[in-house]
Amino acid sequence: MDDTPLLEMNAVSKKFTSKSSELEILNQADLCINKGETMAVVGASGIGKSTLLNIIGTLDKPDSGSLMYKGQDLFSYGDEKLAGFRNRKIGFVFQFHYLLQGFTAFENVLLPGLIAGKSKKTIEKYAANMLERVELGSRFDHRVEELSGGEQQRVAIARALVMNPDILLADEPTGNLDQKNSDSVHRLLLDLNQELGMTIIVVTHNAKLADMMNRKVTLKEGRIIPA
Repeated sequence: MDDTPLLEMNAVSKKFTSKSSELEILNQADLCINKGETMAVVGASGIGKSTLLNIIGTLDKPDSGSLMYKGQDLFSYGDEKLAGFRNRKIGFVFQFHYLLQGFTAFENVLLPGLIAGKSKKTIEKYAANMLERVELGSRFDHRVEELSGGEQQRVAIARALVMNPDILLADEPTGNLDQKNSDSVHRLLLDLNQELGMTIIVVTHNAKLADMMNRKVTLKEGRIIPA
């Protein structure tokens, strides 16, 4: 049996500097994440939760340290190879859905597969299945601006999952939703974790969502610790 973690951060450091100050976000931080695990990153605003998520998602690079995926150092990849990995293996959901206005729900969900060079027929099937799964089967042809906030976030989740990634990263996924829609998205995330065995990492201020995860971590003095 292979006990290699799905993701492993080793001695990762990251700081931001300006002419007048230096802000240390991570200092020799370590973290192991296993396949199928759910984890919440919690804590006060400004401690670096989103920066941590961006490094895990390879959107940002650390100053030092490594990020291993199944034993391979992701930051040893060139930019093109890393972008390909990110497109295939990681799905992103943000507080602001970043859907393309003027396009339908279906067209928005298709995009990652088309960018990856998948056949149109194949990705159309995946996109249709995923929209059905997030309970938007009747909204395929509705343009983004015709959807409610909760529906738009569900489209964003479907788009993040259309490539069947190993990891879903969500940054305040219900931050702009009312309680009813938030609860619906929370249930959906947990159902997807159970059905697909997908690893889910969320940055959230929502205590209810955080408590649904297998574990919670926060940042303190640049280290990742249990919350």
